[in-house]
Amino acid sequence: MAKKMIKQSPLNSRQKKVLRGLSHHLTVKAMLGREGLTDQVVKSVLAVLAAHELIKVKVQENFPHDRKEAAVMLADKTGAALVQLVGRIITLYKGNRDLPEDQRIPLP
Repeated sequence: MAKKMIKQSPLNSRQKKVLRGLSHHLTVKAMLGREGLTDQVVKSVLAVLAAHELIKVKVQENFPHDRKEAAVMLADKTGAALVQLVGRIITLYKGNRDLPEDQRIPLP
C-alpha cells in the first residue's frame, strides 16, 4: 500500500525568488546515485527537509534517470515544492510548523 503524501502548496514566483536567494549559500544535504530514487533516499530527504525546510540535493552522474525527471519525482515523493534545478543541483522547500519560530523560513 502506497503512502499518501501531503502535497506542498505551490510557491508563487516571489516566494521562489526569496528561497533561491536563501539557498545560494547552502551546501548539498543529500545525493541521488546509481541506485535511483529508493525509499531510503526519500526517507533521508524527508528527514533533512524536516530539520532545515530548504535543502539542496545533488544528482550524481550515474543516476539512472534524467535530472529533470529526478527533480519532479523527488518533489512528488517528498511532498516538497521544487524551487529550482540548476545543473545537477535540485533545491527543495517544505515548510515545517514544528520547528521553533526562529528556525522557520518566513515566506512573503
